[in-house]
Amino acid sequence: MTETPETGRLEKDLPLRDDIRLLGRVLGDTLREQEGDEIFQLVESVRQTAVRFAREGSPSDRAELHRLLDGLPPEDMHRVVRAFAYFLQLANIAEDTHRSRRRREHEIIGSPPREGSLAFSLDAVIREVPDAADHVAAFFATALVSPVLTAHPTEVQRQSTQHALQQIADLLDRRDRLTLTPDERQEADETLKQVVLTLWHTRMVRSERLRVIDEVKNGINYFRSTFFTELPRLHGDTEDLLHARFPAYEWSLPPFLRVGSWIGGDRDGNPFVTAETLQETVRLQASATIEFYLDEVHALGYDLPLSERLVPVTAELSALAARSPDASSQRLDEPYRRALIGIYSRLAATAHALGLPAPIRQAIGTDAPYATAAALRDDLVVIRDSLQQHGGARLTTGRLRRLVRAVELFGFHLAPLDLRQNSEVHERVAAELLSSAGVCTDYALRTEAERVAILSKELAGTRPLYSPHLSYSEEVAGELAIAFAARELRERFGDALLPHYIISKCDGVSDLLEVALVLKEAGLARGGASPTTEMQIIPLFETIDDLRRAGNTMDALFTLPVYRSLVTSQGNVQEVMLGYSDSNKDGGFLTSGWELYQAELALMRVFAEHGVKLRLFHGRGGSVGRGGGPSYEAILAQPAGAVSGHIRITEQGEVIASKYATPDVGRRNLELLVAATLEASLTDHERRGEHADHVAQDFHPVMERLSAVAFRAYRDLVYETPGFVQYFRESTPLAEIATLNIGSRPASRRPSERIEDLRAIPWVFSWAQCRLMLPGWYGFGSAIAAYLADTPDGLPMLQRMAQHWPFFRTLLSNIDMVLAKSDLAVASRYAELVQDVELRQRVFAMLSAEWHRTRDSLQQITGQAELLAENPLLKRSIANRFPYMDPLNHLQIELLRRYRDAQATGADTDDERRRRGIHITINGIAAGLRNSG
Repeated sequence: MTETPETGRLEKDLPLRDDIRLLGRVLGDTLREQEGDEIFQLVESVRQTAVRFAREGSPSDRAELHRLLDGLPPEDMHRVVRAFAYFLQLANIAEDTHRSRRRREHEIIGSPPREGSLAFSLDAVIREVPDAADHVAAFFATALVSPVLTAHPTEVQRQSTQHALQQIADLLDRRDRLTLTPDERQEADETLKQVVLTLWHTRMVRSERLRVIDEVKNGINYFRSTFFTELPRLHGDTEDLLHARFPAYEWSLPPFLRVGSWIGGDRDGNPFVTAETLQETVRLQASATIEFYLDEVHALGYDLPLSERLVPVTAELSALAARSPDASSQRLDEPYRRALIGIYSRLAATAHALGLPAPIRQAIGTDAPYATAAALRDDLVVIRDSLQQHGGARLTTGRLRRLVRAVELFGFHLAPLDLRQNSEVHERVAAELLSSAGVCTDYALRTEAERVAILSKELAGTRPLYSPHLSYSEEVAGELAIAFAARELRERFGDALLPHYIISKCDGVSDLLEVALVLKEAGLARGGASPTTEMQIIPLFETIDDLRRAGNTMDALFTLPVYRSLVTSQGNVQEVMLGYSDSNKDGGFLTSGWELYQAELALMRVFAEHGVKLRLFHGRGGSVGRGGGPSYEAILAQPAGAVSGHIRITEQGEVIASKYATPDVGRRNLELLVAATLEASLTDHERRGEHADHVAQDFHPVMERLSAVAFRAYRDLVYETPGFVQYFRESTPLAEIATLNIGSRPASRRPSERIEDLRAIPWVFSWAQCRLMLPGWYGFGSAIAAYLADTPDGLPMLQRMAQHWPFFRTLLSNIDMVLAKSDLAVASRYAELVQDVELRQRVFAMLSAEWHRTRDSLQQITGQAELLAENPLLKRSIANRFPYMDPLNHLQIELLRRYRDAQATGADTDDERRRRGIHITINGIAAGLRNSG
């Protein structure tokens, strides 16, 4: 048979199908053994019917699903729900394994570098940029690429579940990479069955709400599983790649890729983050870091048993060995081992000095602690230099090289931790401090100009406002305690621990000056003629109005002498954070994207005028409705000049697990970020092709028109349609998500039914559960329809925009993905949960009409006959997984109906069981969608 692209793709996907069948068979066997043949046959009948219905859409199959699932006793319903939820999680493992398999196969056969790899982006720079080596060297000299793990969980899996799933992933990987003997294959199969059995008997959902410290521990686990090894490895591989491309240069790169965290420092709307929480967070981070160093130093001792009777060493190495407390006669001629034993002893002493737990493996003797991580690095460099100078250079390219880099990256603090709080809280803190000190008793009533004048005067002075002899409200005392704790922790662990202070809901100059005032009271900023700050103060612009004012706000700040002095003290760099989630909830997907783009253009102009370097921090979530989507394309869709070697991006929710749970997948995603940042910084990615000069001149005005219509359509639905809030709350599992124990913070910023007060995560997560995905597409269809009605010959312009403008092309790609993951038929069944029939029919008719307008508009522009025509991998993934989601949606609707009816009638029998069943369906549907929060 002649191979076509389709048959070739099917052939390549055979291992994936084999893995899915294997995992499905093991799960099925476990189900039969543990729950009986009757339950197994029920699940199998549901599975076969759901697959058949997904393929053929037969009404008889839908009716059969109703017959099989409606009226199931609660215990049987739970068993069916768990079976399908686990199957989707196992299918995800198979897909991730297959992606790694395909990537390895390409590397083995020597395929050209693939898009998203560092080699691909570097080759693009070499092709397009004159004197590429000089530009690449300049890029890496100052580059900062930083994914930031945030305390915004939509990850519904427990750690115990994730551990079992990771074991399964390791087993699949081993089967794929190794040729096993029959006995080894039998043992591997038996181990797989044992892990799946363990999974089946493991509680799927949490019985209690996560504490902040639980979230911290979860975040640290990703360092243990991925970041400790892959960040140093990627730095080393990058140096090797640059050596290969530019052999005339010496490549010794500073750390350019750092993983940050908000977890334990983000107080916005989370009353459980206190000074004590911050201190415990740092203690846990430092403990994990030094534990890792101790293990690596111990392993190096086994790697380097070199005898100075056989090979000389440097004088520095001899001195380092001589300081070691190791007096064993067996190692007198092994200076490297003795030096490493000394390093181990100093690390153990460092742990004690920092108030951390003692290492499990005790040091041989006592020694002085390291004052800084740089001192530890210096000792490791002594070992490296001695090896390199005496025939052992090859011994420095493995574990030792990675450990030196790890110390540079992680210090003793693990990850830079951001502090964040809402601007309204800072206003109250400043008002109380000023009032208590007798400076101003009516600060909250003052105009913005008056506030700026008052704050500027205080920042230019040197006297404190805070006094330990005064009493403050609980809120103000708590905020000051955080600032004082931050100062003390920075003194113990170094400035890199707490470098940033982020202000959410920032909308004016006084918001930043209020934070500067708090930092000054804590000793983290200094007043006087030229005020300074030790922490970067970062505004977060979140609403549509705030984004539109962002440029003017920063212009006013830089014009203010006192703030300009603070910027100077930070190396003339100012970071600005842009909020994708709340701007989407405020103005809809299309307008949010466009206003973010325009805000970046405005900020670039203002920063250039003032001679300040702009660093952007993108507050993206996992779903398209919260700024998600493929990271590589998203970075390249930024305006030309907006990246410039510096970028920070939040990583949130279940996306953290999907990107970083395993070393191989984590390495790939880290490399994507670096590759995209390099390419976006050094190539003119917005101006490629024959329409390069038309981006601003022709495309921007069209986008402005589209955004205006989309904004109005979205606002009319969400904020102006009578009864919409009721429809949303009744047709989605919003209330049940709020009790899911997936995070430590409340679902709303304040007790209220308003959409404005609801956090973006439950807003987006709820629409994903009912398979409508509204935040990722609503308004686009109306915008395109209105544009083409006013401009009948406008379709070619839209097609040129799609072809030649990365921003618009990425926008269309994300809409394509979201529409493909949505299902109006399923959503219509959730609509039946709305008690008011007229409201249900009216609102769902609006949603359905806009969905069809959006799909038709997308296909008009792209010329595709069906969704995901140009994304066969995602199309395949959806085809594999979605038939197994339909039964979960069906059962979720039934459980919601039973649970709400019981609540309405006051009956409390089986309430807890129903709620637990709902939570398990939420878990399974989230696993099937993968990027839903």
